[in-house]
Amino acid sequence: MGKSSCCAGKMGGRKKVHHENPGFRFPVVYSDHYGVKFCGLQRLHPFDAAKGANIMRLLKEGSFMAEGQTHKPEEISETDLRKVHTERYLDSLKWSLNVAKIAEIPPLAAVPNYFVQRGYLRPMRFQTAGSILAGKLALQEGWAINLGGGFHHCSADDGGGFCAYADITLLINLVLTEENSVSKVMIVDLDAHQGNGHERDFMDDNRVFIMDMYNAMIYPKDHNAKLAIKCAVELQPKTPDESYLRKLRINLQNSLEKFNPDLIVFNAGTDILANDPLGLLSISPEGVIERDEYVFSTAVSKHIPIVMLLSGGYLKASAKVIADSIMNLKLKGLLPVKM
Repeated sequence: MGKSSCCAGKMGGRKKVHHENPGFRFPVVYSDHYGVKFCGLQRLHPFDAAKGANIMRLLKEGSFMAEGQTHKPEEISETDLRKVHTERYLDSLKWSLNVAKIAEIPPLAAVPNYFVQRGYLRPMRFQTAGSILAGKLALQEGWAINLGGGFHHCSADDGGGFCAYADITLLINLVLTEENSVSKVMIVDLDAHQGNGHERDFMDDNRVFIMDMYNAMIYPKDHNAKLAIKCAVELQPKTPDESYLRKLRINLQNSLEKFNPDLIVFNAGTDILANDPLGLLSISPEGVIERDEYVFSTAVSKHIPIVMLLSGGYLKASAKVIADSIMNLKLKGLLPVKM
């Protein structure tokens, strides 16, 4: 990573700020197409379908960035999805009953598939493309954040847990096959749930090191997928900040001593927050901010590019915590930008 500055160089005898440079874009990825909408049925799942939009609004209000300073992905094509996903699985998404099981919204089974595609699967395809774009940007800029994605329960041949596409597998598959600078990737999965999708996909791939820190008492309890985890940190319900952060520091350092990656994929779920209805841990907003700061500072100190995906988070308060964390990363100088 070359020299960079959070403010930019000098022009005309004064500092030039990003908001004054209409051509500047942060390595933050977002599209208005990320929002999931299907006739109000999205309210039957605790996932905040407008989380990305809420984070964007808060980042603009906090002067993190101005309008037009993000990267916007295009919808991923079926051809690109087939680079990882099986034909059988993609064909199964043409049936609303199968999608309803993945989205965990039973009434969705009665909705014509055209509307399911438009309201749920299309936003998921945009977010999946966003993860891939963010991976490329991280290699160019040293870091990138997708304000969506992190569908860690989806594998090449199966979906679940609101995860319809294997964006993590697609991202890693692309950089390993198309980027000469990448031969090893580390997944740091800090969502409250076990990341069984990418674990099944990289079961026998020594190019990928998986560190997964999750509540062992909740979904998915996929014991076969656990065989792929190189560093498993199983937590008990109601784990508080101090214990959580101590285990994170110890295990991330140990993992990086064993495996020196060319890219870190940070699955930064906020379902670890106290009172999250699905994560069942007891981490404070300050704990999430400290978690993200530690992961980024570790990556920056070791000159390892890092891409952050948002994954799960089932409280309306998650959006503010994420926005506050991103602004804290910038404040601490952990989001350098190249001009």
